Amino acid sequence: MTASNEQQPASNELDQALQAMREDMNDAKRQSNFYDIFLNTTFCVPTLDPKELDGDITLEDGQVLPLIMEADGNDYLMIFDSEERLKNWTDTAPKWIGVPGHVIAATTLPPLHIAMNVGSEYSKQFLPDEITWLREVVERCNAEAGEQQQGG
Repeated sequence: MTASNEQQPASNELDQALQAMREDMNDAKRQSNFYDIFLNTTFCVPTLDPKELDGDITLEDGQVLPLIMEADGNDYLMIFDSEERLKNWTDTAPKWIGVPGHVIAATTLPPLHIAMNVGSEYSKQFLPDEITWLREVVERCNAEAGEQQQGG
């Protein structure tokens, strides 16, 4: 058994990329690698049951209500790269939906922040400017892919 203050080894590609980026925040290659892996990772996004909330919330078929937490005056979309990390954070078996990172980046709008892997040593906060930049990257990639499909 390890002490809770010891850092666990990076257990996946996302952890390794985050760790490498933290070692040198000015290294563009490390940043690019982390964000590329982030955008291509499917995350567990905890969801709420509208029936358990006060008020009349109606969702269309196929829509979900993601868990948004408030901390220090900011709202955070909670995401986890594994069901195990989500369960460790909540100590329960919450409802969740799998959402690719590129979809999260494309649909998260300011002033919402993103909190990834809260409760683990591989947690990261994404600020609105960072999310906007990621959304622009996704939009450029989607536009390029559309042009290639039309041209080819």
